[in-house]
Amino acid sequence: MTTRIHRWALAVCAAGLLTGCSTAVATGTAPPAPPAPRPSPTVKPTSARPIPISYPARGSARWMVAPAGTRTAGTGGRLMRYRVVVEREIKGVPAAGFAAAVGTILSDPRGWTAGGQWRFERVGPGEPSDFTLYLATPGTRGELCGDLSDGYTSCRNGAKVVLNVARWTGGVPGYQGKLGTYRQYMVNHEVGHRLGHGHELCPAPGALAPVMLQQTLGLHGCRPNAWPYPDGTLYQGPSGQYPAQIP
Repeated sequence: MTTRIHRWALAVCAAGLLTGCSTAVATGTAPPAPPAPRPSPTVKPTSARPIPISYPARGSARWMVAPAGTRTAGTGGRLMRYRVVVEREIKGVPAAGFAAAVGTILSDPRGWTAGGQWRFERVGPGEPSDFTLYLATPGTRGELCGDLSDGYTSCRNGAKVVLNVARWTGGVPGYQGKLGTYRQYMVNHEVGHRLGHGHELCPAPGALAPVMLQQTLGLHGCRPNAWPYPDGTLYQGPSGQYPAQIP
């Protein structure tokens, strides 16, 4: 009897091997799961740092010319076409970026277009213009303005509206902490000369400074103001200028 059982067990085992079935006892254990994918590393957004502005005391008087603009500032009055150029040795101020800043200032509703007498359109290289707006090194500023003794201020000389990069970069004491506002003043003051406006005085202690006051050289009791139409009407002071004390 024992021999028969033993033979039967061997037969069953052989059948299992022939059919590919395991002779081990089934445990019900599931096959191992595939490894979970590793999470992708998180990439933190980075913001490009602005390039510091640098420039020599005197450049080569060679220029990078900004492209033409796409919009005209103002809705009525005489059209003034202007070109924007940046001296080549000035680093950190692309011509297109500088032109965009100038265009924003000239199209502001507090600017020279507010009175309905002027419109502004930026032209590109080789196109006719009514004036050129320069961003120049202090030495080149002296040549363009016809005053080599002054490397501090900006100027308007004929159809040349010249902004001194030293003031564009460093501002002046009266605008401490308000460099953006001072830049607005620079553009509006010098363009104001091109439009026929002369220098003005502070009207009263504590009052807003007229944009045609020489605020670069002092506020003379007034408060800083970058706009000819700060509240929608032309704001002016008495005609005249203070004795120049150039630092």
